[in-house]
Amino acid sequence: MMTCKLQLGAFASSSNHYRQQGAPNKVSSCLMVATDDHQDTFYKTNLPTKLAKTYVPTMKPLLEKELQERNNNTDAPIINSGKFGRFGGKFVPETLVVCLSQLEAEFNKALHDESFKAELAESLKDFAGRETPLYYARRLSEYYKMNNNGKGPDIYLKREDLNHGGSHKMNNALAQAMIAKRMGRKSVVTATAAGQHGIATAAACAKLGLECTVFMAAKEMEKESSNVQLMKLLGAKVEGVNGSFKDAASEAFRCWVGEMENSYHLTGSAVGPHPCPTMVREFQSVIGRETRKQALEKWGGKPDVLVACVGTGSNALGLFHEFLQDKDVRLIGVEAGGCGLESGRHSSTLATGEVGVYHGALSYLLQDQDGQIIGPHSIAPGMEYPGVSPELSYLKETGRAEFCVATDQEALDAYERLCKLEGIFPSLEAAHALAILDNLVPTLCDGSKVVVNCSGCGDKDAAVVFDRKLFHGKF
Repeated sequence: MMTCKLQLGAFASSSNHYRQQGAPNKVSSCLMVATDDHQDTFYKTNLPTKLAKTYVPTMKPLLEKELQERNNNTDAPIINSGKFGRFGGKFVPETLVVCLSQLEAEFNKALHDESFKAELAESLKDFAGRETPLYYARRLSEYYKMNNNGKGPDIYLKREDLNHGGSHKMNNALAQAMIAKRMGRKSVVTATAAGQHGIATAAACAKLGLECTVFMAAKEMEKESSNVQLMKLLGAKVEGVNGSFKDAASEAFRCWVGEMENSYHLTGSAVGPHPCPTMVREFQSVIGRETRKQALEKWGGKPDVLVACVGTGSNALGLFHEFLQDKDVRLIGVEAGGCGLESGRHSSTLATGEVGVYHGALSYLLQDQDGQIIGPHSIAPGMEYPGVSPELSYLKETGRAEFCVATDQEALDAYERLCKLEGIFPSLEAAHALAILDNLVPTLCDGSKVVVNCSGCGDKDAAVVFDRKLFHGKF
């Protein structure tokens, strides 16, 4: 059973949520036990010893029927209620229901419009620079093999950092900006964390002749000043907000609500009310489709393991979605462990959160005993959010995906390692995914194929890395 605690807000923007009664408040950093609302059975996962400190066990077997129903028409999908099991939905004021329904209808029309699909494909190729390479990280693979008796997996990087704008965010920004124009909107409003989504949106709006307003946390504007300047150079208006990304997201919603007839809210994360999470996942799923094609070309098969960082979920779902029905492909998401789970300063929503409603959808959340949102922390701004995608929440609960955490320091070490071994600057967000290789690699068979989503370029994070490494550790 769930009870509702409501606090008035513009768009469920603070701690409006449904709390799961009887749910564990925290989960152990070692092997944990979780309960299913619908059964009294307890489920345990037998985890490899070397991963027991980070892996979060799943709850129950994959609901194959639900996955099949959601994926039986991948070429031209039609979205419905936006529910993934019990997660997702549309928990919004009545004034927003009509607007979201209109957006859903336009989204479905676009997916079946050959001219829209052709224009998007051309823009992704000629403007964004797709397809991005599936790069064999030879020296990184050899590094891990040298530390494991000469055996280990072959590690590949999906180079989303090479997209125009420096991240995977352009895939979704272009598509949604095109939908905004189809709907006759003249301006676009959005929120960004590290600035990569802001740059992608500003660039897409400049390309299509749309006005653009980007909300961003003031503290992140200082750290990511170069991204702020680039957004302004692209013609966007950048508004600072006190707090973190969650506060910037709330402010963007409020701005949009006041101008719904003329503006378009372009969400860059797989969160929020239906159809927003589904739209973002759909437009990011090009990552996984390319990965399947490229894997077949390079080694004649599928990846054995897919790894992606998890902030809200857009890049993880972009990589994972194509392979949901391939049971022999492991899906591993890596959350921000911050200063460690025991410290309470982290963004590990799936590892330690409870179920509730936030920003219009049911998912796992970081919240206290009174149902108030707990402020997230991560050295990577793009991972500082107290919620997570409803679809990823579903994949955790059904057991289709595994989730683990990497700390700030582990991400910094992984950032430096990739720079020195491969000459690639990963974003600090992507560095979290790379960090888990230390624990993952020793558990894998020799010659297995691992694909890590390098979701963004790390130039933006260089100052943070220099500061932390120079003052807290040596290069």
